[in-house]
Amino acid sequence: MSGDMRRRLALAGFFLVIALPAGAQVLPDPRLTPGAIDPRVTEANIGSTICVPGYAHSVRPPEDVSYRMKRDLMAAYGHRGERLRFYELDHLIPLELGGAPLAWANLWVEPRHARNGWDAARKDDLERALNELVCSHRLPLATAQHDIAANWIAAYRKYLGPGR
Repeated sequence: MSGDMRRRLALAGFFLVIALPAGAQVLPDPRLTPGAIDPRVTEANIGSTICVPGYAHSVRPPEDVSYRMKRDLMAAYGHRGERLRFYELDHLIPLELGGAPLAWANLWVEPRHARNGWDAARKDDLERALNELVCSHRLPLATAQHDIAANWIAAYRKYLGPGR
C-alpha cells in the first residue's frame, strides 16, 4: 500500500472516530429503554391522535423538561462529559406512533451521527414511514410499536429495505 493511500485511510479513520463518541449506541439499552406507549393512543382513535398533522408536536415535552431529561439520560447511558449536541433525546416508540411522551422507559440518547449510518436521521425516516403505514391502515399500530421498540434497525430493513 502506498504512503498516500495509508494517509487517506488514516484520515478517513480519524473522521470516523470523531463522528461519534466511542460509547455511543445506535440501539438503546433494553434494560434502560424498553419502550412505552401512551395509553391515550389506540388503534380506534388514531384518526384523532397520531394521524392528525401536528399531533406529535402537541404532546412533545417542553424544551426545558427535555433538556434536563437528556442530561440525566446521558449520565445513565454512561456519556458523562460528552457533548450533548452529539445526541438527541429520542422516544424509542416515537410520538408519531403513540409513544409515551414523558416515560423514562421510552427515552434514550440517540447518536445524531453514527459510524455505520444508523443514526437519528435514519430512525426519523422509519418513524415517518411507519406513521404513514399505520394511518393508511396498512399496518396495525401495535405491530409498528412492537417492531420499532424491539429493534428499530431491523424494522427499518423490514419496511424500507436494506438502507442507504
